[in-house]
Amino acid sequence: MKNDRESGPKTLILTVRVHPRSRKLGVEKLSPQEYKVHVTAPPEKGEANREVVAALAAHFGVPVSRVRILRGEKSRLKIIALELEG
Repeated sequence: MKNDRESGPKTLILTVRVHPRSRKLGVEKLSPQEYKVHVTAPPEKGEANREVVAALAAHFGVPVSRVRILRGEKSRLKIIALELEG
């Protein structure tokens, strides 16, 4: 018997407020689709962005390749796409 639901990956869209140059790394949930991410890297040459992607990947237990910054690469407020297993 066939299953009508698709079993592909699901994409979760998150709004993330980034706090660069923090003392500690951390991901804090503010609401279902809103997070605050503290990173130790400065906001230079994409360092903070790489740390944000790595922190979110670790928090959600997905590979870094499944986390993308859709909007806000040069801003503290970012829109992130997170691909979850279906």
